Amino acid sequence: MTDKKKLIGEERRAQILSWLQSEDMPLTGGDLAERARVSRQVIVGDITLLKARGVPIIATSQGYMYATPPEEASIERIVACFHPPDRTKEELLLLVDLGVLVKDVKIEHPVYGDLTASIMVSNRKEALRFLEKVNETNAAYLSELTEGVHLHTLSAKDEATLDEAEQALREAGFLLEA
Repeated sequence: MTDKKKLIGEERRAQILSWLQSEDMPLTGGDLAERARVSRQVIVGDITLLKARGVPIIATSQGYMYATPPEEASIERIVACFHPPDRTKEELLLLVDLGVLVKDVKIEHPVYGDLTASIMVSNRKEALRFLEKVNETNAAYLSELTEGVHLHTLSAKDEATLDEAEQALREAGFLLEA
């Protein structure tokens, strides 16, 4: 390990981009910091600079990912949901089990306006990891600020999958309808 040197500036940002592009799973700021031999805060700054240059990096609850274009076109739909925090696991697993990517959660806050948080879970393993991180950090769900009312951006390979997901949300009592 003594032969590894600290990466500097543009060299570090190029290496961060390379690491993100070569991984299928998110990399945490801590992991990137360890690899680059800098602080996590330096990595946060580097990610911000890369994003400002238009590099498609997304921050998820599991870490940073390079947003590669999907191999096949995906369809998106925003759905309005309502449930207490203790049903979040049920909601996420219902969606990912149907082959849906849950991209984010959005709320309308009375002071800050629209707030969006990236979730980016598409299978049980990712969903359970997300829920575990929320539990470990004792974080509140964004929807707790609006008494359970929230939006999700869902993505799937076709309209039929999104229709099925929306119907499953309706049957489970999650869908907020007029």
